[in-house]
Amino acid sequence: MPTPRFLTLDDVAEILAVSWSQAYALVRRKELIAIQIGGRGQWRVEVDELERFIQQKYAEARAGTVPEAPATDSAGSGGTPTPAETEPADSGRLQA
Repeated sequence: MPTPRFLTLDDVAEILAVSWSQAYALVRRKELIAIQIGGRGQWRVEVDELERFIQQKYAEARAGTVPEAPATDSAGSGGTPTPAETEPADSGRLQA
């Protein structure tokens, strides 16, 4: 069986060790190029595009262009993060 040309977002998420929603966000921000196939608009990422994305991230890391922390908006303090900013997103609390 030949190597598949396209990957689903589930495949991409597994390869990058991220969640499906994180993989989808990369596509939405056009950091990772994908196409929609079929009437339901299923996303597909070409294997070569995923490899290009990974190599680009390595190049950014080598060049030191990867941001160390998320940028703060103009209303933010720009200094010490608030407790809400330092807490894990899922701290075990149930949400309504």
